[in-house]
Amino acid sequence: MQGGDVTNDWREDCAPRRVLDLFATKWTSMILHTLHARHAGAARTGVLQRSLPGISKKMLTQTLREMAACGLIDRHVESVVPPAVEYRLTPLGQRFVEPVELLYAWGRDNADALDQIGSRPTSRRGSAGS
Repeated sequence: MQGGDVTNDWREDCAPRRVLDLFATKWTSMILHTLHARHAGAARTGVLQRSLPGISKKMLTQTLREMAACGLIDRHVESVVPPAVEYRLTPLGQRFVEPVELLYAWGRDNADALDQIGSRPTSRRGSAGS
């Protein structure tokens, strides 16, 4: 974004807001990362669920549907019995992985600073040690 009219810079449909909408659920970035880093861009539902501790089947299904609807992944159904469903990163999803990986690398590099911040009151992580 270049300098300009502040009202237009943050209008409801501006690019930064649309990017942040993709992070509306924490699982979107984690699914992208997992598909890219652990499964070469494609994986079946069960493989993804086993790769993402803490995600429920319902949340995984919901997030995958949302990601497919916005074009980050494609859903491929193989005609076997029972049907096998595989999710693959689209070209857009592959492009979106780059900033996700940068953000995750920053988190790993700054884990000590993140530890000093502490947990949010709604975080499950914070309630375990309290």
